[in-house]
Amino acid sequence: MDEMEEELKCPVCGSFFREPIILPCTHNICQACARNILVQTPDAESPQSSRASGSGVSDYDYLDLDKMSLYSEADSGYGSYGGFVSTPTTPCQKSPNGVRVFPPSAPHPQPEHHLLPQPGSLPPIPRNSCITCPQCHRSLILDERGLRGFPKNRVLEGVVDRYQQSKAAALKCQLCEKSPKEATVMCEQCDVFYCDPCRLRCHPPRGPLAKHRLVPPAQGRISRRASPRKTSTCTEHELENLSMYCVQCKMPVCYQCLEEGKHGTHEVKALGAMWKLHKGQLSQALTVLSDRATEAKEFLVQLRNMVQHIQENGVEFEACLVAQCDALIDALNRRKAQLLSRVNKEHEHKLKVVRDQISHCTVKLRQTTGLMEYCMEVIKENDPSGFLQISDALIRRVHVTEGQWGKGTLTPRMNSDFDLTLDSGPLLQTIHQLDFVQMKVAWFTFDPASAHQDIVLSNDNLTVSCNSYDDRVVMGNSAFSRGVHYWEMTVDRYDNHPDPAFGVARADVLKDVMLGKDDKAWAMYVDNNRSWFMHNNSHTNRTDGGIGKGATIGILLDFTRGILIFLINDEQQGPVAFEALEGVYYPAISLNRNVQITLHTGLPIPDFYTTGEADPTGSVC
Repeated sequence: MDEMEEELKCPVCGSFFREPIILPCTHNICQACARNILVQTPDAESPQSSRASGSGVSDYDYLDLDKMSLYSEADSGYGSYGGFVSTPTTPCQKSPNGVRVFPPSAPHPQPEHHLLPQPGSLPPIPRNSCITCPQCHRSLILDERGLRGFPKNRVLEGVVDRYQQSKAAALKCQLCEKSPKEATVMCEQCDVFYCDPCRLRCHPPRGPLAKHRLVPPAQGRISRRASPRKTSTCTEHELENLSMYCVQCKMPVCYQCLEEGKHGTHEVKALGAMWKLHKGQLSQALTVLSDRATEAKEFLVQLRNMVQHIQENGVEFEACLVAQCDALIDALNRRKAQLLSRVNKEHEHKLKVVRDQISHCTVKLRQTTGLMEYCMEVIKENDPSGFLQISDALIRRVHVTEGQWGKGTLTPRMNSDFDLTLDSGPLLQTIHQLDFVQMKVAWFTFDPASAHQDIVLSNDNLTVSCNSYDDRVVMGNSAFSRGVHYWEMTVDRYDNHPDPAFGVARADVLKDVMLGKDDKAWAMYVDNNRSWFMHNNSHTNRTDGGIGKGATIGILLDFTRGILIFLINDEQQGPVAFEALEGVYYPAISLNRNVQITLHTGLPIPDFYTTGEADPTGSVC
C-alpha cells in the first residue's frame, strides 16, 4: 500500500489529509489548508455570476468547471485579478509536494462595532474570499457559507485513518499529556484508547462507566473499521439527510433540495442504486487497469532480463573483438581502439535506452498501483453519498491511467543483440580499411547538423518537413560503406502533388536543390502518378505508380553487389536503380513544404530480396 500514500496527502501541507473537503474541480484539500490559502478580492471584482452560489445556478457546477476560473496564472507563478491593473498581485508559493499555492492575504481591518468571536472559535471568513485549487489552479469566490459550502470527503478521511492505523507500530494512549504510552485497552463506548494509568484515572471500573466494554487495542482498531457508516447531511440544509442523487449535477441531494426547485426539474435516482452502479463501474475500470498493471510488471521483468543480456552480449562481443585485434600486427592496435569505442558507445546507448524505459515504466506503474490501491480502499467504504462525491472523478482517473498504458507503451525500445560482425580476413595492407562488415539492422535518424536551414525536424529527428516551397536536402546521421541496408519512409502529409526525392548521397551533396541534381546523390523522385531515377541531373527509367498520404517508400542499399533499389508500398519500383556503388554513402531525402515524411529504421531486409535476386528489369528471379 506504500504506492497509495501520495494519494492520501494534501497538496498544500504535504501531510495526510485532515478533515478533507472536495473542491468543485473534484480535487481535495484539508479544511485548515483551504482556510490558509484564501485570498480576499475587491468588491467590484466579484460579480454575482462568478460567486460560489447565485440565483438559479447550482452552487458548484460540475458540468462547466471552466466558468469558475476567474484567474489562473499557473505558468507565471503569480495570481492576479483580471480587469484590475492596480490591484497588487499575490506571489505563489510551493507546498511540500511541489504544488504552487497562493498564501493568505493580509486580513482586512474589521469595523469596531463587530462582535468579538467566541473563545476557541475560528475567525469568520472575509467577504469576497476566493480560493484557488493548488493542483489545477481553478478559482472561485466563496458565498456566505464560506468553506461550509464544500462537501466533506468522508471516504478519503476513512481511507487515511485506516492507512495510518495500518502503519502504526503500536497504538498510543489518547489521554497521555506528554510522551503517550502504549495503549493497553480501548473502550468501545467512549471510542478512546487508554494506557493503564489513564484508564484508572479517567475510566474507573466503578460508577456510570462500569458497564462500558473494554477490549484489546487491536480488537478496538478492527471495531473502528467495522463501525456503521455515518448518515450524511446536506450542505445546503444541515438538518436534512442526503437521500437522492441528481444525475444532471452529479451530486447527492436531500428531499428539501428537490422541494425548493433547485433540482426539481433534474433527473434524480435513489442514492443506494447509484452507489451500487458507480461501485460497479469503478470495479470494472479497475479490472482493466489491473490487467494493464500485470502486463507492466511482466514487461519490467522483460526489460530487466534485457539489461542482463546486453551486459552478457557486450562482454562476449568485446572479448571476441579484443582476441581478433590482438592477433594482428601493431598497426591493428590503433584500429582496435576505434572499434572498441564504437562497441562501448553501442553498449552504453542500449543500456541507457532500456534503463530509461525501466525508470519511466516503474514510475508509471507505481502511480498506477497507488491509484488502484486507493480506489480499492474507496470501494470498501460503506458511505454511499461520500462515495458518489468522488466516484466520477476516480472513474475518469482510472480510465485516463488505463489509456496511458496504450499501444507501444509495453514494447521494448531497444534490441539486446549487438548487430556487429568483425571480418578478420583482410590482408595487412588493407588494415587501414578494417571496419565492421555489416550492421544487420541499422538504427539512425535525420541529422539536424547537416540539414538545410529550411528543414524542420521533430519526433526525435525521425520526422521531417520543410518551410520552403523549394526542395531542401537532409541526410541521415549514419554512413554506410559495407553490407546490406534497408530503411523506409512513410508519407504523413502530401498536398498539391509535390515530388520528394529519396536515395543516398555523399557528405558534400548540395542541400538547396532536389536530391540527384548533382553528382553527389543517387535518388528516385516521385509524384502522385510516376517516378524517375536521377543522378547528376540525368533522369532515367520513368515508371508508373506514384505516392500519396500513407504511402511507404523503401530504400535498399547492397554493397555486396554495389546496387541501389527502391520500393513503393512493398513493391519494387522499376529496375535496379543504380549499380557500381562504392565508397561511403548517407541516407538522404529532399522535399518542400507540401510534404511531411517519417523515417523508419532497424528494419529487416525484405523477403523478396533474401529469397531471390532483383532483376535489372524489375522482376525477381
